[in-house]
Amino acid sequence: MIVRVRIEADGTASAAEIRTSSGFERLDQAALQTVLRWTYVPGKRDGVPQAMWYLIPIQFVLE
Repeated sequence: MIVRVRIEADGTASAAEIRTSSGFERLDQAALQTVLRWTYVPGKRDGVPQAMWYLIPIQFVLE
């Protein structure tokens, strides 16, 4: 699955949406909640941190 996440200049995630579903609503929701809690290294333009959208692949593995 792929989640699109907006990373702010301070490294926090402010929004997330499903770009490619896992096919299971519960897994999709778990992925959204998880990526919103993570802390990121923001992208930079001319050396200055900027808010940007990123695509993050999420892979679920059954053990």
